[in-house]
Amino acid sequence: MSIQESRREKLDALLARGAAPYGYRYEVTHRSGSIREQHALLESSGEPVRVAGRLMTKRGHGKASFAHIKDQDGPIQIYLREDALGAERYAEVTDLDLGDILGVEGTVFVTRTGEVSIRATSVDLLAKAVRPLPEKWHGLTDVEARYRQRYTDLIVNDEVRDVFRRRTRIVRALRGFLDARGYLEVETPVLQPLYGGAAARPFVTHHNALDMPLYLRIADELYLKRLIVGGFERVYEIAKDFRNEGIDRSHNPEFTMLEFYQAYADYGDMLALTEELIVSVVQAVHGTLAVPYGEPGGEGAPPLPRIDFTPPWRRITLKSAAAQALGTSSLPETEPELRALAARAGVSVDPSLSYGRVLDEVVSELVQPTLLDPTFLLDHPRDTSPLAKAKRGDSSVVERFELIVAGMEIANSFSEQNDPAEQRRAFEQQMELRARGDQEAQMIDHDYLRALEMGMPPTGGVGIGVDRLVMLLTNSRSIRDVILFPHMRPEEGTGAA
Repeated sequence: MSIQESRREKLDALLARGAAPYGYRYEVTHRSGSIREQHALLESSGEPVRVAGRLMTKRGHGKASFAHIKDQDGPIQIYLREDALGAERYAEVTDLDLGDILGVEGTVFVTRTGEVSIRATSVDLLAKAVRPLPEKWHGLTDVEARYRQRYTDLIVNDEVRDVFRRRTRIVRALRGFLDARGYLEVETPVLQPLYGGAAARPFVTHHNALDMPLYLRIADELYLKRLIVGGFERVYEIAKDFRNEGIDRSHNPEFTMLEFYQAYADYGDMLALTEELIVSVVQAVHGTLAVPYGEPGGEGAPPLPRIDFTPPWRRITLKSAAAQALGTSSLPETEPELRALAARAGVSVDPSLSYGRVLDEVVSELVQPTLLDPTFLLDHPRDTSPLAKAKRGDSSVVERFELIVAGMEIANSFSEQNDPAEQRRAFEQQMELRARGDQEAQMIDHDYLRALEMGMPPTGGVGIGVDRLVMLLTNSRSIRDVILFPHMRPEEGTGAA
């Protein structure tokens, strides 16, 4: 008989004798964390406590035994005695299975070994677990199962629960920083009649009542800037975006972005604000600006490298970074020459890509992986940045920066284009790129152009990848480590993700 069949037999036996193996509620008066913190007071007062959690261990024989139950704060030891529970109930409790969810009432004491414990006076079964907890869960061989069965991962791996607690702290710190500076948190549409604001492929759906296609947003940008037109001078949104792209260690088709926009500012203002924002979040989460990041080694291995978030951060133009990586003092002026130079450096690029997109590929492959500490890449080619204003003094590039940390793009910012005629020309150039085969080029959003024609003040905007920032601050190696339910291929033989 399998373990699961044995548990189902126990469940049937409980039902046969009229027991209720799945409770409705249980009044919890204390968590395990508060009991550990207040154990001296609770022990001296004799005040009864009521805790609930999952049965994780049990040991002992005869008329006394020990067990551990685990709630959201962690495990706590339970002391069970036959004379306190009664012989029949004691036998029932000691026959429970690991993974069952229990409610326990009792008094607090400290064992001779110094462990804070609860002397149980009653135990209630709140949910019978008919599937056993995994015996072996840690290690690379279980990574896919951990992502697919996140609920089990959270039960048995405390370090995973800690990652998501820290994620909440990071998001709270981002929100608090912007709230304190007068930004208004808003919500914009997820389903959009026209997608835009980034170079990406969308997910397409259909609205039956209106008989029209709709797109899951790839960015919040164009709607947030409509709000700047409408008179809100500082706005932000923390929200899910969706891009129909591949999955790798830094990409998931559903991800969280923070975007914020400020009227009467440019990319220089936003660069300073982004640096201040992330420094404040790092300090709030770690209490230091030197954050460990890397694969831990075995015994005797050198300590992990540290990302140094101490400002000011390095600044380098995109063209300078690309020229250094390609080993040349100046970049070729034509697309074929740049493409040939990139090929000699081992960078393969799609022939449909424009000069700016080729340059972007060079930086992505040759420069970004070398950047551990925060680095601002400044002033991108115009054809890669259709929503940005031309740089003052050099109209071949736009006022844009990307923030790169540990080889990943963490933030992107523009001096936002507010000239409707220039924006229309940029959209039209994007349509030419689409005709050449670049499916990530942006489409013309006529309503957004109409909004610009109403007049948009000079504006600076920033987008920050929240998942990637969490990766950095929790030393997580994959974006799937910081998303509770990442997208997976269908499970073989089930059709389920």
